[in-house]
Amino acid sequence: MASNLFARCKAATLLLGVFLIGGITCGLARAAPEHGIAMYGDPALPPDFVSLPYVNPDAPKGGRITFAEIGGFDSLNPFILKGTAPWGMRMLGYDTLLDYSWAEPFTLYGLLAESITTPPDRSWVEFTLRPEARFSDGSPVTVEDVLWSFETLGTEGHPRYIGAWKKIARAEATGPRTLRLSFARPDRELPLILGLRPVLKKAQWEGRAFAQSGLEVPIGAGPYMVDTFEPGRHLTLRRNPDYWGRDLPLNRGKYNLDELRYEFFGDADVAFEAFRAGLVDVYREPSAAKWETAYDFPAVAMGKVIKAEIPHQRPSGIHGLVMNTRRPVFADWRVRDAMLHAFNFEFINATLTGSKMPRIQSYFSNSVLAMRPGPAEGRVRELLVPYAAALLPGALEGYALPVSDGRASNRRNLRRAFALLEEAGWHVDERGVLRNATGTAFTFEILLRQGDTETQQIVDIFAQGLERLGIAPQVTAIDNAQYAERTDSYDFDMTFYLRTMSLSPGTEQRLYWGAEGVTTPGTGNLMGMDNPAAEAMIDVLLTAHAQEDFIAAARALDRVLTTGRYVIPIWYSPVSRLAHSARLRYPETLPVYGDWVGFLPDVWWSEENRE
Repeated sequence: MASNLFARCKAATLLLGVFLIGGITCGLARAAPEHGIAMYGDPALPPDFVSLPYVNPDAPKGGRITFAEIGGFDSLNPFILKGTAPWGMRMLGYDTLLDYSWAEPFTLYGLLAESITTPPDRSWVEFTLRPEARFSDGSPVTVEDVLWSFETLGTEGHPRYIGAWKKIARAEATGPRTLRLSFARPDRELPLILGLRPVLKKAQWEGRAFAQSGLEVPIGAGPYMVDTFEPGRHLTLRRNPDYWGRDLPLNRGKYNLDELRYEFFGDADVAFEAFRAGLVDVYREPSAAKWETAYDFPAVAMGKVIKAEIPHQRPSGIHGLVMNTRRPVFADWRVRDAMLHAFNFEFINATLTGSKMPRIQSYFSNSVLAMRPGPAEGRVRELLVPYAAALLPGALEGYALPVSDGRASNRRNLRRAFALLEEAGWHVDERGVLRNATGTAFTFEILLRQGDTETQQIVDIFAQGLERLGIAPQVTAIDNAQYAERTDSYDFDMTFYLRTMSLSPGTEQRLYWGAEGVTTPGTGNLMGMDNPAAEAMIDVLLTAHAQEDFIAAARALDRVLTTGRYVIPIWYSPVSRLAHSARLRYPETLPVYGDWVGFLPDVWWSEENRE
């Protein structure tokens, strides 16, 4: 027995390295229940904390908020690939074992679980459920519900849940309120990821197909329940007055509004007009130019609508036009590089925003995780060199996006684009059409959502540059349901793409960039990338014990992604622009993620209809 324990310790040491703190050694004896867990170090809040640092713990309850949503919905099951469900369902209708503190990059505290236990190597995790935890129908949340939820989501749910389930070697109940998940190999992030899995009621689905889309509401244990809805038009969530977790310190000052209503509109212009007319209470404005010119309506002048600029420290993420490398037209990196040169960002930015928006330079721009200018150095270089054969030009040498002179002609960059296309085997014929050696014309489809006016304007200007190269793209705008179906199945050449990033990238990066997503539908890997360097950098992210290694791995991954030339990035904003009804308030102290998830509507309140 002792020799087996030694062997396990030695194997863990070889795989991850030993993280010794005050004599902690490999084994089960030193693992103890904790009130929270952090990716690195210890949770900032003590076990007896009374509320999160960015909430108003005395916020009044009551009131309502109405949101404008673009598109529609045909399902109320947000956990499967089939159908389109409103985002608010997943975020507010279901509780998880653990929940975020948005004041920390990646720290979770007990929600359904009163404690979490995991050894130093994080080869397993054990959760102890709170005895008072209840579903919205009043029935208790049991260990059986949790185990069923994990397995069902991991085998029949949306692809975002599958990867973590595959890493679990054994899932078992260890007591009336405890369950243990043992991992196929140690994983520092996996206890946190599993702590964020939604918990559903097993009995609701007995003898029924979970993966079928429908309008039956899955029973959850969250603070809000579905009240009324009309598919594609509106959805109302109502605060559960009997919500089991309302008095937890983790929830104090949160979920203050009685009613959350989502109105669905065909496009952003109609949604904005509804906001101007007072039918919608809050509007997130992506355009800096519109923020300056379109908010002169009477409600703003009278103080009934407040314009708020909320700073944040989030990475920029990637936002722009993604090229599908599964399609032959974009399989060659030189063609993708040509598209980057043909995209006249400086002119587009000046035309549409008055040059007020900074450009996204890489996937982790605006953060400490972003790739640094110039050649890869130090630990970043050490991580990348073994994969040099899989890297594109610029990953080791240094890379920056093409910059134009700001004129509409974009001559210098178009010349470079044409040279790249010639290198890739494309030539302009006597009629000015770009063709390859077999005579096939260079053409592709740009897939857009209906009603996305700003994106349409960007694509129109981009298309003018492509025409100068002998390329005539086809622009197709379709409704939300069709768009989701086509992008989930990767049935597109180029489309608009938004992938947000956090300060704690981890397992989700495999869903975004992992090789499995080349063929598995519904992942974030819309570009179809398959690069062993990216996979290796994600491995380092997930196994790093030191913050220095974690940052180096993120910067190295950023280089692989950016120099892969998969996305033509546009702009980001270091502040979020929120116009909202003056009766709605939010705390003065902002979390590190500013106005992102966990902020609106979670910590907002209304000055009307107080309890």
